[in-house]
Amino acid sequence: MGCSGCRVRFNFGKALSKVSVFFTMVLIFTYFFYCLTGLCDSAPRTLYSQRASDSDYDILEDLRPSPRLLLDASERNLTASADAQRVYAPAEPQQSASDGEKGSAQSSGIPVSNTFGTKRFPQAIIIGVKKGGTRALLEFLRIHPDVRAFGAEPHFFDRFYDKGLEWYRNLMPRTLDGQITMEKTPSYFVTKEAPGRVCTMNCQTKLIVVVRDPVTRAVSDYTQTLTKNPGLPSFQSLALKNVSTGLIDTTWSAVRIGLYAKHLENWLQHFPLSHFLFVSGERLVSDPAGEMGRVQDFLGLKRVVSDKHFYFNQTKGFPCLKKPEGSSKPRCLGKSKGRPHPQIPAEVLQRLRDFYRPFNHRFYEMSGQNFGWD
Repeated sequence: MGCSGCRVRFNFGKALSKVSVFFTMVLIFTYFFYCLTGLCDSAPRTLYSQRASDSDYDILEDLRPSPRLLLDASERNLTASADAQRVYAPAEPQQSASDGEKGSAQSSGIPVSNTFGTKRFPQAIIIGVKKGGTRALLEFLRIHPDVRAFGAEPHFFDRFYDKGLEWYRNLMPRTLDGQITMEKTPSYFVTKEAPGRVCTMNCQTKLIVVVRDPVTRAVSDYTQTLTKNPGLPSFQSLALKNVSTGLIDTTWSAVRIGLYAKHLENWLQHFPLSHFLFVSGERLVSDPAGEMGRVQDFLGLKRVVSDKHFYFNQTKGFPCLKKPEGSSKPRCLGKSKGRPHPQIPAEVLQRLRDFYRPFNHRFYEMSGQNFGWD
């Protein structure tokens, strides 16, 4: 019996040892599994591993699920939200960067980075002109996977310049290498200080100007203002200093904006002509794919935006974007675009055409393009 009891105790101890080893192996296996799946990141790390993690972004980039797709989704959500909240009346743009992000920005101009891209100054800006087709151009460009644009008009170089360049950069969307950051503010073209300020940021900035027949543009400008202010005086009373003499009032902004040659002279003091692309607002309507081809070439982009993206909306009178995948509706510009113009006396329109003719010809010579407005 004594020997039998010893044998039982020995076997029991042997079994207990095997169970302990088994559970130890399970715990070790579980720990390694959690580490491999990234769930043990909260565990304390050595100083070396903490430093290494800060510098391994480029190496780990290839191991992450398609950052371009993640950026596309996040940026489209952000820009869609911005578009939904956009107000066309002048307003200060909301700053999108957090205080912590601003604090980490380098005063020397080093971009602010995160996992999914970098905030950069715009490499290209749509600087004009109001009621020329700038919103349509920006929306068409946003189809391109290598273009990221701030949704609203930041008005930095004309209204909020005192906030500083860091504030301006923090407004911009994040981009990956090979993508272009853009914004559009049409009033830059007619702002005297804007060219020098843009050059202070970067004299290599590419500048896009969407121009339109200045007479039609002035009527469109008036129509927009009339919608907001129904008590506005008649077009002819604002356009003419004296109805009987027919003298044009160039102090009225709707007339002054159309003096493209004068505004371009101001910009050419800071930028060479090669940095400009002049887009025809009329051809943007009649041949959007053709004009977009020129724009993509100018920006150094592959020609992605083409005929297949557009259809002509007979009701609105301008092209709309065909519905994207997963959407039930095509994308057209808002109700504020394509308004019917009020009836303007033919003699008033003719006086305006006569007034603009020499300025138009001068602009044709300066830009090297004949837009055929006369």
